[in-house]
Amino acid sequence: MIYFDNAATTFPKPPAVTEAVVKALKEYANPGRGGHIPSNKAAEAIFNCRIAAAELFGIPSSPEKVVFTNNATHALNIAIKSILNKGGHAVISGYEHNSVIRPLESLRKAGVTYSVARSRPFDTEGALVAFKELINKEKPDCVIVNHVSNVYGNEMPVKEIDEICNSFNIPMIIDASQSAGSTMIDESKLKSAAYICMPGHKGLYGPHGTGILLCCKEDFLYSLIEGGTGSNSRSPFQPDYLPDVFESGTPNVSGIAGLSAGISFLKKNSVLAVKKHQNSLLKAAKEGLSAIKNVNIISSDTHTHGVLSFNLKNADSETVCEYLSDNGICVRGGLHCAPLAHECGGTVEKGTVRLSFSVFNTEKEIAKSVEKINRFAHSFY
Repeated sequence: MIYFDNAATTFPKPPAVTEAVVKALKEYANPGRGGHIPSNKAAEAIFNCRIAAAELFGIPSSPEKVVFTNNATHALNIAIKSILNKGGHAVISGYEHNSVIRPLESLRKAGVTYSVARSRPFDTEGALVAFKELINKEKPDCVIVNHVSNVYGNEMPVKEIDEICNSFNIPMIIDASQSAGSTMIDESKLKSAAYICMPGHKGLYGPHGTGILLCCKEDFLYSLIEGGTGSNSRSPFQPDYLPDVFESGTPNVSGIAGLSAGISFLKKNSVLAVKKHQNSLLKAAKEGLSAIKNVNIISSDTHTHGVLSFNLKNADSETVCEYLSDNGICVRGGLHCAPLAHECGGTVEKGTVRLSFSVFNTEKEIAKSVEKINRFAHSFY
């Protein structure tokens, strides 16, 4: 089997991740709920993961800013509803996932509105102009930026948008679902960032059901769920400090232990090495696919992330994916839960076929997949 659906979740996971999960299931209990050894082991494993994540994202002295969530969607909901729970206006990129659009739509009843800074894929200058115009015109209460599109792999100019937001004192939320682990993210260099949201199960190589919310500021702490935190048990109120304000109930101990192993694996290989490897795979895939007649690749010379979308003329994306699946190649077709991106890229009618890479993929797998796509293209036409 060839697996090219790493933008959904990385597969396989590093062996150390599986080992860490199994160890946690065998040896760890509920952290903060007792002073016995199994409870203390769980607490230590969670704290070690918090420290590892804080170091990776540029806040080594502030591990409490690392909040564990179920996934990036959970993190984005906390971030969005913390800032906009009393209403307000948001400016978002044209590449936001439904994990941003749907929370915003649900907040309309609270008076929340939003506008979209639309741009063509890989038009970085166009994206920046669109953000500038809307921010200057509307002075939003929040700006939300998809760092790297899960559809096309195009990158938003986060640094420049951060400067604009900082000049207007506007908090920014970053969706790092496709960039965490393959792009250097330094929280300390982002002046306006209030939250950075990411999954643990994608570029960080952790288990399913894990995510991270980096809380860059403490101005917006609005808990969605209240309950036991293992702290301040006599108080009937939710703690108002990090990370407890956002972490109620029994945590995903085995998942977090696995995530810690995933982050260790990533650090050992280095983010820059991962990026370089994905770029080599991207280049090989683009070269191979561009030689096939009737294939339309959505890319550019500035494309540097391991997500690549294409379409076959007159063939819907699901048909191509079904053929590849029958031939042992796992890809994703359709809208990828991001219809806004397809509207910007002109692919909303039939979606795209998406290839997405991890450190475990090889150029040999690329070559074999291109051969299968070429065979399908010739048989189809």
